[in-house]
Amino acid sequence: MRLRRHMRIIVFPVLIGLVLAGPCHADLQTAGGDASSTADHGTFKILKREFKSAPEVTEACLSCHTEAAKQLHQTTHWTWEYKHPVTGQLLGKKHEVNVFCGSLRSNYRRCTSCHIGYGWEDRDFDFTSERNVDCLVCHDTTRTYVKPSAAAGHPAYHDVTRDGEIVVENDKPLRAVDLALVAQNVGRTSRFTCGNCHFYGGGADGVKHGDLDSSLIAPDKSLDVHMDAAGLDFSCATCHTAEAHDVAGSHYSMQARDEHGIDIPGRAYGGRASCESCHGTRPHPANVNNKLNDHVNKVSCQACHIPSFARGGVATKTLWDWSQATLKLKRDEAGELVLNEQGRPIRVVEYDEHGHPSYMSHKGYFEHGENVVPEYHWFDGQIRYTLLDDEINPTETVSVNSIQGSYEDPDARIWPFKRMVGKQPYDKQTNRLLATHVYGPEDKTSLWSNYDWIKALEVGQHEAVLTGEAGQEFSGEFGFVKNEMYWPITHMVAPGKDALNCAACHAPDGRLAGLGGFYMPGRDSFPWLDRIGLIAVLGTLGGVLLHLLGRILISLRKPS
Repeated sequence: MRLRRHMRIIVFPVLIGLVLAGPCHADLQTAGGDASSTADHGTFKILKREFKSAPEVTEACLSCHTEAAKQLHQTTHWTWEYKHPVTGQLLGKKHEVNVFCGSLRSNYRRCTSCHIGYGWEDRDFDFTSERNVDCLVCHDTTRTYVKPSAAAGHPAYHDVTRDGEIVVENDKPLRAVDLALVAQNVGRTSRFTCGNCHFYGGGADGVKHGDLDSSLIAPDKSLDVHMDAAGLDFSCATCHTAEAHDVAGSHYSMQARDEHGIDIPGRAYGGRASCESCHGTRPHPANVNNKLNDHVNKVSCQACHIPSFARGGVATKTLWDWSQATLKLKRDEAGELVLNEQGRPIRVVEYDEHGHPSYMSHKGYFEHGENVVPEYHWFDGQIRYTLLDDEINPTETVSVNSIQGSYEDPDARIWPFKRMVGKQPYDKQTNRLLATHVYGPEDKTSLWSNYDWIKALEVGQHEAVLTGEAGQEFSGEFGFVKNEMYWPITHMVAPGKDALNCAACHAPDGRLAGLGGFYMPGRDSFPWLDRIGLIAVLGTLGGVLLHLLGRILISLRKPS
């Protein structure tokens, strides 16, 4: 009876989680679209035609899905904007600064290649346009829909070639997209479609997040127990559920501690984007080790169950030093710059011993890592950003985003993070970070074309002023400040057998050695208390020995 009762305790939440998760095999779509769909888009007459542009496909989609574009217009995926309800900061890719390429401003065509729309080329983009919503980027099942890195969100309308060869970006050849084929084979989102943008943020595979890269397209169980292609095969949407196209789980409004537990349909608190929503608030079997369940109050599931990130064979960037950009350019024997056919300097590219780029003339110095151990911090779900109009102290490391939370905070738990560090430009007169105009192949002011920091900073900052992100123009005097940026780690969940053991943290040199503000057994000690304890132990032992000696002496003196 006891075994049967324990089985119910364990199995029932799992069954509930799987039922709520719904079909999880969304990554292996069949030709003809989503096999579980009630509509075969290949039979629709409106899609059996030649499309000259992707917006024409959207018009065809909206003839049936009349409300889809309106719904998307209300989401962060479309606006790249989020007003934080607690901090009041206006965030999103449109506004925030990062330690990678700095800012969206003046770099639109490059940055918006991952926007779920078409044609965001400048500050005057029409966010009310329904025609410019990209339906195919999320719902393609053919894996042939590609968006070049500088086409402002448009797909490849013709083969993109260089020296007679098809250009390959993000592991995908830039061949002309057959828009009709893709439109007739739409289906649910998959790890592949979501990953087209989220795996390649920061300019290359795995660069930005650390726990998101192309190894998750078809991972095995050891890499991610949920996305295991031969097992549970969860798609992104299994956890990042959506209502009216609004996807749950944004890192701008994270739930660091979910007290609601297992998700019940109809509850309006953010879907299944937390571990507790499927596993409950006491996820470990009580008959195995109930002490583990006591940790849930102060330790996130991710802290133990993601022992390291970048584990799938794809390195993540850990350092980007912009101060080294433009310092190395190709020169001839006389020391003169070597120019290309367009009359521009030729870049120098260097690699480390693992084959990862370690230096590029237009980007600076890099470091990469695999199987990276996270940093651990108290986290209550809020992250405060340093924006272009915020004054900084250039003598200290600037936290581009600061993690909020402490041991005393009832909403905070210990979370794992990727810490990205480096250097980025700032204005020496205003003590504020600067927006850099990095991209523009036909532009004589972009850093990546002409290697002139002054021009690049003037143009980038001017655009930031025009859009209201910055209140002051570039003074003309700049330097480089040390920076850091944190990324919460939530993917690449290892099987239970590979989770951290107790000694990984409960030790003087354990993973939490630098996390202060509380007492941890096995890690912390109080010298005076240790001395008192030692004296007490020795005193007790001495008393026992004296008592034993007394008993022996008395027994020897008794008459036989």
